[in-house]
Amino acid sequence: MSSAPHRIPHLRAAGVSLVVDASGDAPSVLHWGRDLGPLSAAELEALRLTSGTARLHNAPDVARRFPLLPGERHDWSGVPGLSGHRAGGATTPRPVLREVLVDVQDAGGSIDLRFDDAVSGLTIGQRVTLEPSGLVGVSVTISSTASAGDAPYDLAGLVAQLPLPARATEILDFTGKWSREREPQRTPVRDGLHAREVRRGKPGVDSPYLMAAGTPGFGAGHGEVWAMHVAWSGDQRWFVERLPEGAGAASAVLGGGELVRPGEIRLAAGETYSTPLVLFAWSGEGLDGVADRFHERVRSDRRRPGAQPLVLNTWEAVYFDHELPRLIDLVDRAASIGVERIVLDDGWFRGRRDDRAGLGDWQIDEGVWPDGLGPFAERVRSHGMQFGLWFEPEMINLDSELARAHPDWVLGPEAGLGTSSRHQYVLDIAHPEAFAYLLDAISALVEAYSIDFLKWDHNRDLMEATRQTAGGTPGVHAQTLALYALLDALRSRFPALEIESCASGGGRVDLGVLARTDRVWTSDCNDPIERQRIQRWSELLLPPELLGSHVGAERSHTTHRSADLSFRLATALFASAGIEWDITRCSDEELEALRRWGGLYKEIRDLVATGRRVHADLPDDETLLHGSVAADGSRALYAWARLGTSAAGQSGRVRMPGLDASASYRVTVRDELGAVALHQGEGPEWFDAARAGGVELPGTVLTVAGVPLPTLDPAQAVVLDLRRIDG
Repeated sequence: MSSAPHRIPHLRAAGVSLVVDASGDAPSVLHWGRDLGPLSAAELEALRLTSGTARLHNAPDVARRFPLLPGERHDWSGVPGLSGHRAGGATTPRPVLREVLVDVQDAGGSIDLRFDDAVSGLTIGQRVTLEPSGLVGVSVTISSTASAGDAPYDLAGLVAQLPLPARATEILDFTGKWSREREPQRTPVRDGLHAREVRRGKPGVDSPYLMAAGTPGFGAGHGEVWAMHVAWSGDQRWFVERLPEGAGAASAVLGGGELVRPGEIRLAAGETYSTPLVLFAWSGEGLDGVADRFHERVRSDRRRPGAQPLVLNTWEAVYFDHELPRLIDLVDRAASIGVERIVLDDGWFRGRRDDRAGLGDWQIDEGVWPDGLGPFAERVRSHGMQFGLWFEPEMINLDSELARAHPDWVLGPEAGLGTSSRHQYVLDIAHPEAFAYLLDAISALVEAYSIDFLKWDHNRDLMEATRQTAGGTPGVHAQTLALYALLDALRSRFPALEIESCASGGGRVDLGVLARTDRVWTSDCNDPIERQRIQRWSELLLPPELLGSHVGAERSHTTHRSADLSFRLATALFASAGIEWDITRCSDEELEALRRWGGLYKEIRDLVATGRRVHADLPDDETLLHGSVAADGSRALYAWARLGTSAAGQSGRVRMPGLDASASYRVTVRDELGAVALHQGEGPEWFDAARAGGVELPGTVLTVAGVPLPTLDPAQAVVLDLRRIDG
């Protein structure tokens, strides 16, 4: 490790600079954003000198620096970086900087700050990392240095915060509900606190997901954006705060971390608490630039990078009706159209004939499966396909052998359980015996049937999540750590096993759980109109090859809306594709369409799994243009989709983002998905040529001037294939 001149470390990576003043007791960020280039010691000192005073000193009109761990000691009256108490005393921390360790890499590096707080009886370690992707990661660890007989330190909050400049005037975050996850919402930055708190025991279908602030009107491809993600699968805090006196030379702050319940983190002498990682992203190229950074990080951290196999999940095909002959027919049909993985969903385990019983009894129901799952799994493998199985390990039905044997394993107050949700409660997996039971039960099945894939579901929030066997203490933090430990243990025992994070659809989509799983179930809604928007915003954080998207029946299971097969196929193409449909009832024409679509998916899935995701900024919310552009620029695939009717009759010229303006491209329409319905039955001249066999167009026309796109009927999409012409 090396020290930076004047203790002002400057880290650079992927077009981002992070400069920290670590010269006093209150280290502060002098710059986070666009790369400043190599700076001399004198230039770093000039940046420090122009960043304001170290403290406000009751002069609200004097610029000051914003500490990395702000508190009232620094005259900061906003959300404190650290808050808590020890038996009602030492409620205001007074950390004193003891050590600074700086590791400067060719791309990024880290800054470790170590503090002593004699007043609170804590040591504090804060790590700030600039990753090669340009993301800034912040995490903090606190340890109690009190004597054995002293009162424990009750943590109230420990959050990461970075400053925002005055030009960041607009906030984007997300809400949602079941089957309509990741719904964007915007609000101006105002004085005061814009705060989102998650108290569901998981991020939830209304998760803030990613909180961004940017220059006015920032979009997919334009504007400067500062964004944050809390990489944690339990309760969370997210906020933007602006005080009238500002935040140092900056205007506001962006922050977040774990939401800690009262009494949840109590540190006795020698005990330690570590925050989840909070990731911050800056982009000078809009939201697609933010997504680029997160996608690079996720892709570089995966055990098995690349595309996912084509899957068929049995839920919407058979629900709880597990009859082997019917399932065998489903498997055979799936193999005939190119499916590569079969997942047997809910209904296979003991007592599970509906959703009122059985959760927790992870043994085969011999009344339904007298020969076990062997005959089914063998049929799957006889076609060369992988075998997957559905679990919901963190849940329990009171009508189960497990609940009757261990009622104290249910997560809930000793005074009596509250209402159920979907007839189920939560299992206290932080209980050592419950943890061991789950690990052994799941492992036995994975080993017995050589299971390749687990669909890991989580169908209710954690309400009144107190631990009966731990004196009624709050249990979300312990539950989240136990989940991570359980997933880690299974991955250690079965290195080839893949796991999907599902939680009533997309209710647990975060980079904490994604560090231990291989894909997410994006939403329970397969209605392609809803899915187009859900997937568009889900891929702001996650690359598309991790987003499970299945083709359902003509009439949607969740919305009861009907859609053409070609639109359903096009929607699932730009993701981790699959089928959620009783294909034993499909016509020969439908099966052939699925076969062609499956072939197209296999052709382009590596492009989708490695390419850059791009989105056009359009004035019409009823249209979407999105695509994947190869890293070397040799090929791009776009989808032009219409969700509903519009006031305008024509799209006007639409620019295709991500292309090389100096190159030329051959453009073709991929017709494997079937005919697309054009409004008035006609398209632009260039589009007709692309459908007829292809047309050559210069990059300046495609990506700078733009091209008029066909006016589609509602609930239609067309897929455009662009290949660069070399030479």
